[in-house]
Amino acid sequence: MIASAGEDGTIKLWSLEGRELHTFRGHRRQVNRVSFSPDGKTIASASYDCTIKLWTLEGRELQTLQGHSSLVFSVSFSPDGQTLASGSWDNTVKLWSLKGKELQTLLGHSQAVTSATFSPDGQVLVSGGGEGTIKLWSLDGRELRTIQGHSQAIADVSFRPDGETIVSASLDGTIKLWSLDGKERQTLQGHHREVMSASFSPDGTTIASASKDSTIKLWNLDGTERQTLHGHRSEVISICFSSDSKTIASGSWDSTIKLWNLNSKERQILQGHRGWVNSVSFSPDGQTIASASEDGTIKLWSLAGKEQQTLQEHSSRINSITFSPDGKIIASGNWDNTIKLWNLDEREQRTLQGHSSRINSVSFSPDGQTLASASEDGTIKLWNLEGLELQTFQGHSSWINSISFSPDGQTLASASGDGSIKLWSLEGRSLHIFQGHNHVVNSVSFSPNGQTLASASGDGNIKLWSLEGRELQTLHGHHAEVSSISFSPDGQTFASGSYDNTIKLWSLEGRELQTLKGHRAEVSGISFSSDGQILASASTDGTVILWNFNLDSLMELGCSWVHDYLKNNPNVSQSDRRLCDRSR
Repeated sequence: MIASAGEDGTIKLWSLEGRELHTFRGHRRQVNRVSFSPDGKTIASASYDCTIKLWTLEGRELQTLQGHSSLVFSVSFSPDGQTLASGSWDNTVKLWSLKGKELQTLLGHSQAVTSATFSPDGQVLVSGGGEGTIKLWSLDGRELRTIQGHSQAIADVSFRPDGETIVSASLDGTIKLWSLDGKERQTLQGHHREVMSASFSPDGTTIASASKDSTIKLWNLDGTERQTLHGHRSEVISICFSSDSKTIASGSWDSTIKLWNLNSKERQILQGHRGWVNSVSFSPDGQTIASASEDGTIKLWSLAGKEQQTLQEHSSRINSITFSPDGKIIASGNWDNTIKLWNLDEREQRTLQGHSSRINSVSFSPDGQTLASASEDGTIKLWNLEGLELQTFQGHSSWINSISFSPDGQTLASASGDGSIKLWSLEGRSLHIFQGHNHVVNSVSFSPNGQTLASASGDGNIKLWSLEGRELQTLHGHHAEVSSISFSPDGQTFASGSYDNTIKLWSLEGRELQTLKGHRAEVSGISFSSDGQILASASTDGTVILWNFNLDSLMELGCSWVHDYLKNNPNVSQSDRRLCDRSR
């Protein structure tokens, strides 16, 4: 179950499927915080009406605790469930028995107490104040230590499950980790606005933070940012982990609660190249990954990350790699101006020569009978599998970075250093010119239904286009040049890789869904598996990372969570009520 506190003075209890179980009414003003007792049978709530209330899970009010002279911001149970701690705008922390008796008043903060929680062993209390300090207390009311380091108010403070580390979130936009002796261990920076909540996962391996920048971030204990979760449309003010550390619940001023399945993405790093990895491609059956490197090798990998084979014939850097639709041939493009075709069954290769400068991109036609190549010499060439040059397209005024066949195989799209995208017939006739980027275009890709083109540019933006050249969307989010773009096989999502070292996932409506962080240098290429469950990324850090998604399960889980909302919310349109029909 999930409990939520609202500005309307109510507490709501929800099932994990998103069904509202109970609404608790009794507070006269906004409810700021709710907390479950350790046995899960009681809920405590803290309110602007200066009271704390205890409730049964059915919404029956058990106790009203009165004693604070101003707004109550925080409430927390002791680990044994016998004591409550509350923090208030009256600058005090109070300890209470479950019968409503006030046990202690802790004085020491010079401004409002925004957070108060017990150590895992229940022997120490930590509190955070509006003056920017953290205080440790004994249960008899003695102030043990004052910790200083934040430049603005503390919004949230809590212990790691082992009781050896404290995490604090502050309006100064940072999260800090502290030892019990007050020594600052780490400062976590990455949010662009005030951090409202921070918490350790129950297994102690992850820190989650929620911010007014509308994001949730996951952090490693060494202070490195692991992931950014996008989805809320307004400030995120509260966050908590499930007991198994697999799910996060977040509350926002957009009036929603979101559940995030942390198992929906896992990461596997493939290492073996001795230089930059410039390109990556999945085999059509999704069982093999090919990577191409500036070390002059192509490596084939299993899904388990085991290196299966190394192909080495190029004399210099390999820029691009792709599988044929039947998975039997790999085409690679190189700095020595050649293309090589590798027959994986017969262990043979063929060299295609004709370009006068390095090859930046290669792409097979959907029927596998034609190969397109794009070069620094400003031309596109079509080849048959025997190595015969069929066509040469000319029209760009600069080098060509990317080439892509349409799903029906009747047209080609090219992206160029001249800042334009061109659509071509197979006879070499220019059908449309797409202009809108103000820098080189690095990558171009058709949607699986062939109705949309996506482009990635050195201007840091991604654009979606109709086939007639009309600009549909411009997506901002990367902080550096966007190097690559790829649609998921179902066409509902696309991914972008950037020189800012990240991969971003986007909806077709242009909404940023997720940011994947793991590479230590520029992301140079990305590729979805045929079932859409895995995304492979290549980087100049010399690695390939496999990001494992279960998009179908994620869709089903998400729809499970929002089913009752879509069905019962009067503000949801009739068309939106059917958004999840395809997941059933």
